[in-house]
Amino acid sequence: MSSTDLLLGMTFGTSGNPFLAPYDEVISVNTRGGVLLRDGKIAEVGEADDLRARHPDARVTDYGGHLICPGFIDAHVHYPQTAIIASWGKQLIDWLNTYTFPEEMRLSDPEFARQTAEGYLDLSLGHGTTTVASYCTIHPHSVDAFFEAALARGLRAVAGKTCMDRNAPPDLQDTAQSAYDDSKALIEKWHGRGRLGYAITPRFSPTSTPEQLSALGALWAEHPDCLMQTHLSEQPAEVDWVKGLFPQARDYLDTYEAHGLLGARGVYGHAIHLETRETDRIAGAGAALVHCPTSNTFIGSGMMDVAGLAARGIPLGMATDTGGGSSFSMLRTMAATYEIAQLRGTALHPAQLLWLATAGSARSLHLDDHIGRIAPGLEADLTVLDLASTPAIAQRHARAEGIWEAVFPTLMMGDDRAIADVWTGGMRRSER
Repeated sequence: MSSTDLLLGMTFGTSGNPFLAPYDEVISVNTRGGVLLRDGKIAEVGEADDLRARHPDARVTDYGGHLICPGFIDAHVHYPQTAIIASWGKQLIDWLNTYTFPEEMRLSDPEFARQTAEGYLDLSLGHGTTTVASYCTIHPHSVDAFFEAALARGLRAVAGKTCMDRNAPPDLQDTAQSAYDDSKALIEKWHGRGRLGYAITPRFSPTSTPEQLSALGALWAEHPDCLMQTHLSEQPAEVDWVKGLFPQARDYLDTYEAHGLLGARGVYGHAIHLETRETDRIAGAGAALVHCPTSNTFIGSGMMDVAGLAARGIPLGMATDTGGGSSFSMLRTMAATYEIAQLRGTALHPAQLLWLATAGSARSLHLDDHIGRIAPGLEADLTVLDLASTPAIAQRHARAEGIWEAVFPTLMMGDDRAIADVWTGGMRRSER
């Protein structure tokens, strides 16, 4: 007989995109709601007292004034960079050469890759993140290590072998053919297994020859249900570098588009310094962009126009960008998103921030039929927030007038101490 869990508390509800409709029409918080879980899925959502009366045999967990949210979804990470997070003082190209590439070479050891993957996922879960989309290294076993760790934890996850055949250390280069062959074998091994999905992963245009980009474009055409993840227009110096490497390209996006790497299942990280044509093509293709705010400030990249891109209907995700990003916490990422938007003249509402970290990221990864909302039939990935987790937050929470004023301090000042509980696939993972 399957077990049934009934979670009671404040529940976060989503019926639409709060960037395209008034937030109070599409986002709600039920201050005494309930979520019924059965067989790894959300079975029912409703009023706490009604669900309790109709399911007297359910195992009840009453979270009181805690907020039950969809599990956080981190749409762009580099799990191999876990150990180099918060390394001092470099911008993008120097960061890659000084920190990233030496660390990724360490993952040539399968045991080190396994330890790194397991450590990363445990850190991520401890911060309330239940799904990630990760870049691995050029080593196929780095993908195996990540997916094996995710599978063991019952997680929904996306990942791919990072492909590079130039402008990287020789020990981190593959070829156009081996990138195609390795990625194809990994798709056949992992894509669709359990809750796992594969993303074809050229790191970015400067580290792939046109021949490799074309090979990966051909692979994507053969496996159109896979995602394709890469980087786009992160820093001005990078954009200039791309112009020199691809003199025939109309712009940075064209270096992907010309090789079959632009499409609705494309996921492009950063996208800060876009030209008008690029924004128009991304919107027309239905491709997704991912905002990485702590990385963008920490490495000095710039400020993504979240509100403007969202108004175009472009799918937007949110991400920590470990380890260029300076935190594993999606709460800290929401705070940085708010701060950057303020500098651009827009005060994002807390409902919009939570949406980006859940339903928005799910949509960007084409997982919104599975996760990202608390709705019947979706997978039971949930993060429970203590809205008074520290003395500083608690004293502000005590003065709150209305639910959003009660939630906002946790989004601005919260960290892993605010994570009261985590459920993945209907299984309780973390209890504080």
